[in-house]
Amino acid sequence: MSAVAGPDGRHRCPWGATDNELYRQYHDTEWGQPLHGRNELYERLCLEAFQSGLAWITILRKRESFRSAFSGFDPERVARFGEGDVERLMNDASIVRNRLKIDAAVSNARAILDFEDTDLDTLLWSFAPEPRPARLTEISEVPASTVESTALAKELKRRGLRFVGPTTAYALMQATGMVDDHLSGCWVQVTNTDSVSRYGPR
Repeated sequence: MSAVAGPDGRHRCPWGATDNELYRQYHDTEWGQPLHGRNELYERLCLEAFQSGLAWITILRKRESFRSAFSGFDPERVARFGEGDVERLMNDASIVRNRLKIDAAVSNARAILDFEDTDLDTLLWSFAPEPRPARLTEISEVPASTVESTALAKELKRRGLRFVGPTTAYALMQATGMVDDHLSGCWVQVTNTDSVSRYGPR
């Protein structure tokens, strides 16, 4: 399936051409746009992990609650969460109450703070591939994982992070603009060609 017209007449990737304004806004203004910053990338890493097995719209609807529950996704604050905080989160109906994923969010924050040779932003963006020579035209052409996402997942696991398999890693790369998977007919065009800001330090 190629890009299709949404309710406002604009052509979008099929998943973004929806009547749901929250989903449509996410597609139009965030997905595929280059994102930097430790806290911002830690948030996306957590949300992609929580999304596993669920519809992304579920995560979008709970996003502000997630931010409140996880102290604005500041790894330094989340790393200090103890068992009492985990129980608080398990009793918070406004987020996804999955103990394994909650535990992973806390342990991942601790792992990120333990990086000695780099920072999260630099590490993640070092796996960003070069831009494709041509945009994808069909949703069936969009991969679930790539060589780069597999390598990224392996490195994150080596550094102690959890819930970061190749598929989750690729979803993270798509969401944060490390790859641009907007279809060729989609009105959203990533126009930032600054290699430093888009691909980060090499």
